[in-house]
Amino acid sequence: MQKNTTMDTITRDLARHITEALQPNKAVLLFGARRVGKTVLMKQIIQQFSGKVLLLNGEDYDAQQLLATPSISNYKQMLAGIHLLAIDEAQNIPQIGAKLKLIVDEIEGIRVIATGSSSFDLSNKAGEPLVGRSNSFYLSPFSQHELGKTQNILQTKQELQNRLIYGSYPDVVKLDTNSNRVQYLSELVNAYLLKDILSFDGIKNASKMRDLLRCISLQVGSEVSYDELAKTIGLSKNTVEKYLDLLSKVFVIFRVGGYANNLRKEISKAGKWYFYDNGIRNALINNFSPLATRQDTGILWENYIISERLKNKHNNLQNKDFYFWRTYDQQEIDFLEVQDNQIAAFEIKHNSKTPSCPKIFEQAYPNATYKVINIDNYLEFIG
Repeated sequence: MQKNTTMDTITRDLARHITEALQPNKAVLLFGARRVGKTVLMKQIIQQFSGKVLLLNGEDYDAQQLLATPSISNYKQMLAGIHLLAIDEAQNIPQIGAKLKLIVDEIEGIRVIATGSSSFDLSNKAGEPLVGRSNSFYLSPFSQHELGKTQNILQTKQELQNRLIYGSYPDVVKLDTNSNRVQYLSELVNAYLLKDILSFDGIKNASKMRDLLRCISLQVGSEVSYDELAKTIGLSKNTVEKYLDLLSKVFVIFRVGGYANNLRKEISKAGKWYFYDNGIRNALINNFSPLATRQDTGILWENYIISERLKNKHNNLQNKDFYFWRTYDQQEIDFLEVQDNQIAAFEIKHNSKTPSCPKIFEQAYPNATYKVINIDNYLEFIG
C-alpha cells in the first residue's frame, strides 16, 4: 500500500500538553484506540526531550522481566541516570499501576509516559494507584485542525468527502487510493477493533459484539433503545449495556445523553451513540459508496461534526459536557455543549438550511446561544 509521506510530520495537538505534563515524579498516561498514532506521538515527544530516555515495549518479554520485580533497589538500578521512562502498550505489564506508583514515588526526578490502547485495561491497572501522580490524555484519529496544518482551504474542502467516508485514522489519511483505504479499514475492523475487548475476562462472543456495532452504525444520530437492541441481537438488555460500555472504553463509540433541566416534557434518559471515526462506521456496514449515491449522508455529516468536536475537547483539555435536546412532542436540537452552566446549542445540517431555534427551548433557556452548523460554516466550528 502506497502512503503519502507528507502526513508523516503532522504535529498532534496533544503534543504540547503532554510535554508540559512531563514533570519530575509524575506519570503521563496516553490512551486511545489501536492505530491512532500513540506510539508515533510518544516517539516524537521523546525526540524533543533533552534528557536520557529508557523506552520499553510492554508487549516485549524482556521489558516485562525488567519490571517484574517491584522493588526500590531493582528500579533504582534499572533507572540510574534515566530522566524519562517511556512504556508503550503498558497494559501488557502485570500490576503496571502499582509498579509505576513505586517508580514515581521512589526514583527522584524520574518522569514517566505510558501508552495504552484501551482505557479499561490501563486505567484499571494504572489509574487508581496513580491518583494524584498522573495526568491522562486521550488521542483520537487525526482532527481536521491537525490535518489543516498541511492543507490549504481548497485542499481541505476537496478532502471532505474522504473524511466522511473513510475517516481520519493516520494510515488511512496517508494512503493514496480509495481501494487501499477500504482494504485497510476492513482489516482494522476485522483484526484489531475488538482485540482489547475480546481479551477481557468473560467476553467471548465476537459475532454478537459486531452485530451490536452494526446496529449502532445504522442508528447514528437516533435515540437508541437497549430493549430493542437486545431483541434484535438476541442478548439480554444488561449484556447490551455492558458491551456498549466496553466499546466506549476502547474508543470505538461514544454516547451523547439527553439534556433536561427546566421542562417536565424534556427527554433526559435516552442516549445517542456516535463513532469516533466515520471510516470505522462505514467499514462495519461495508459501505464506502460516494456521497452522491448514499441515503445516509446526513448521518455521516452529523457523526463527523460531533466526533470532530469531541477531538477538539480532548486535544484542548476542555471541560465541556455534550448533549442533545428533545421533548416528547418532537421539538429537538441536535447538539448541546454545556460548560460552567452556559449552554451552546447547535443544529447540524449538511445542506445550507438554517432552521430557527425551537421557541420552547428559547423560553426555557433564554441565556443559551443557538447556531446552525452547515456546509458553509463547519470549518469554523470544528477548528
